[in-house]
Amino acid sequence: MDENLKQYSQLKQFNVSRETCLDFDKFISMIIDKNKDINIISMKTANKETIRDRHIIDSAQIIDFIDLNDKIATDIGTGGGFPGIVMAIMIKNLKKNTKINLFEKSHHKSSFLREVSRKLNLDTEVLQKDIFETKELKSGSIMARAFKPLPIILDLVQK
Repeated sequence: MDENLKQYSQLKQFNVSRETCLDFDKFISMIIDKNKDINIISMKTANKETIRDRHIIDSAQIIDFIDLNDKIATDIGTGGGFPGIVMAIMIKNLKKNTKINLFEKSHHKSSFLREVSRKLNLDTEVLQKDIFETKELKSGSIMARAFKPLPIILDLVQK
């Protein structure tokens, strides 16, 4: 088995390709590099193994809950790109046409997400705005990770 695929062996039930793993590794490198300048993720978790295990693999597990027949899926508080960028990487390598909208109110994180999307050739749109100020959300699947307590997310989505 390819060494890169071994590192992501927890995702084998999702048929993650070598190309997907390579994109994950590029994303991790970008996080580590940018985290020196701005707080993308906690400094305590800003190493390759922890990012892979705690952020990438954790985020990737929701792929089965994303309707890949929808044109748009939305991450309502993406932060450093979890789970939205991870989903965009997986969807790209599955050769599906679902675009991921990434809501992030921080200018610095939004700029980072745009750079990641451009460098990894991802089908995303970064919306630098507070999701709570959005009046109408047109989306299929909606995702969030470590954003707000579940009752707040459910109330937001219902509205």
